[in-house]
Amino acid sequence: MGVERYKDKTMAESVATSEMNHEAAANDRVMFGFWVYLMTDLLMFAVLFAVYAVLHGNTEGGPGGSDLFSQPLALAETLILLTSSFTCGIGMIAARRGNKNQVLVWFGITFLLGLAFLSLELQEFAEFIREGHALSSNAFFSSFFVLVGTHGLHIISGLFWMFVTLVFVLVRGLNRHLVRKLALLSLFWHFLDIVWIFIFTIVYLMAYV
Repeated sequence: MGVERYKDKTMAESVATSEMNHEAAANDRVMFGFWVYLMTDLLMFAVLFAVYAVLHGNTEGGPGGSDLFSQPLALAETLILLTSSFTCGIGMIAARRGNKNQVLVWFGITFLLGLAFLSLELQEFAEFIREGHALSSNAFFSSFFVLVGTHGLHIISGLFWMFVTLVFVLVRGLNRHLVRKLALLSLFWHFLDIVWIFIFTIVYLMAYV
């Protein structure tokens, strides 16, 4: 009887270890795949930055960035997004500790900050369009709207992803799968923050150099 119990216990431990190893391998594959996606996204933004660098001076006699950009608005957008990256990081720490309420609070704040950033970006676009500066106005505006607009579309997708994930956390609570999804979301959000820092520097600050 004792031998059989020992065999059953050993088998159960072996199965549990195998499942844990399989899950760890699956997590590694998902994380690797997501890093590959981020690298391809980074290449896309690099191309858009290069296009903007070439075309930003082609205003066809119209106003350029130094005539149109609002430095206080761009700075406000930057501070909001940097703050959202900070709150996202705190939310991720709470997720790894299994603190559901803190996750909802900090990622909820991140979501609201993301909405605030997006509203300022849309406000800037709307102002340019009201003044008659559209995507097809000249090469400068084409490259500007495509670069900044592509980042904005990523923000929208990140906010949608965040909202859906928080709903799952609220309804189901935290588990290993949701913590992994939050980790991927956090990587994505920090990536967008880094891209925006380059946009702020190359597009908004360099316009006055």
